[in-house]
Amino acid sequence: MISPLASVHPEAKIGQNVEIGPFVFIDRDVEIGDGTCIDANATICRYTKIGKDCHVFPSAVIGAIPQDLKFQGEVTWTIIGDRNVMRECCTIHRGTASKGQTLIGNDNLIMAYCHVAHDCILHDHIIMSNATQLAGEVEVDDYAIIGGGTLVHQFTHIGGHVMIQGGSRVNKDVPPFVIVAREPIAYCGINSVGLNRRGFTIERVHVIQDVYRLLYQNGLNTTQALDQIEATIPVSADRDLIVAFVKASTRGIVKA
Repeated sequence: MISPLASVHPEAKIGQNVEIGPFVFIDRDVEIGDGTCIDANATICRYTKIGKDCHVFPSAVIGAIPQDLKFQGEVTWTIIGDRNVMRECCTIHRGTASKGQTLIGNDNLIMAYCHVAHDCILHDHIIMSNATQLAGEVEVDDYAIIGGGTLVHQFTHIGGHVMIQGGSRVNKDVPPFVIVAREPIAYCGINSVGLNRRGFTIERVHVIQDVYRLLYQNGLNTTQALDQIEATIPVSADRDLIVAFVKASTRGIVKA
């Protein structure tokens, strides 16, 4: 159902069973997937694709041009997957020439007043709590939970299954499976409660603990710790994921 008070460009592609509330604005070059609901006063800007069964709450702005002075009006996109919830007044900006698109996967909850800047990549099952702010080209992996009011520096990579304390200032990469908190931001242990809830076995959790014990608690520098991890901890998907994440980090990881 499309409210007669909504402004929907005739070239926009609207799927089946889409609900569009009053005073919604949907521009040209927009695609809305089946079953999506867009509440009153939301704005969906040009070059945006939203998947199926999403919910855009009142006054959210999706796909606005980036707040990047290098942006020259090039055609870039905001691409959002299925079953995402974007709460009141959140803002998601489209990409720049750097990556060409801002990408959001499936089953994410982006709470009120959050901001996702240009060229960010959000994977699946992420929770961004109220007023979290992601700067440009941030990447967030599956099942990350970011506490309210968190500020994330540009180019930062947040690993999967992490828990970030509300009000944190994240200026380093956050490796997977950990809890980070305090000021300045620091490693506070592994996210064992979250891992248990997601079906990680005790054996997997113990391997992850062993990896981070060497990485953070043995007085070794990062290179030494990685060598020790690879030499002493048996190969596993979790071990290799952590090692690969740390090796690929260009900003460096949060400290102990």
